[in-house]
Amino acid sequence: MLGGKRREVMNVSADEYPVPPPVVGRGAVFVEHRLKSPQVSESAYIAPTAVLAGDVSVGPHSRVLFGAVITAEGGPVQIGANCVIMENAVIRGVPGQETRVGDDALIGPHVHLTGCVIEGGSRIGTGAVVFNGARIEAGAEVEFNAVVYVNTVVPSGVAVPMGWFAGGQPAELVAPGDWDRIRAIMGPLDYPGTVFGVAATGTGTPMSDVARRYARGLALHHRDLIVPDQRHTPTAM
Repeated sequence: MLGGKRREVMNVSADEYPVPPPVVGRGAVFVEHRLKSPQVSESAYIAPTAVLAGDVSVGPHSRVLFGAVITAEGGPVQIGANCVIMENAVIRGVPGQETRVGDDALIGPHVHLTGCVIEGGSRIGTGAVVFNGARIEAGAEVEFNAVVYVNTVVPSGVAVPMGWFAGGQPAELVAPGDWDRIRAIMGPLDYPGTVFGVAATGTGTPMSDVARRYARGLALHHRDLIVPDQRHTPTAM
């Protein structure tokens, strides 16, 4: 009698007890934002405590490490293959500007990327900032705590030195103490219009208007849904 029961258990069909689908990013926070959920390759690794929100894609064999945030705030974010997004980096997609990290790129800890393109084989060092509309061409490097200003192109093979400012097309590299030159480069690149969508005035950017615009856009997060781990199903890429 006991042997018969054992045989019944052993003969359970796959229809009765299907194999659970594979998941990626177990323990990470996947957020459905603006009706879009993150799409991640099965071979990618998303660390617990990382956050992916909205229309975000992560390619094969890429790694998103602890505390990193990749959020599509009205524009998609694409992470290529074999990329490393290190701890506490922030990558933000915005409307009207491509946000993409090409294959084989290294994004260091505490880097901040917004509405920009990092082409393949590039390295962005710890604490660097790359602003809206900028492009880091293939093989270029941005060193620790450097700033790449809006609408700037850093050509292939160029390295922005540690703590320096890069602005223009192609980028002019300026030491951090040369504030007069930095200000001269910044003006024509139109930070207020590029980032905030407002015209610069003689008295500066009207921050109260900017704050209201941001608050209205971010209000859509009220409708977000946290995607449970069992629905972190990988995407073929």
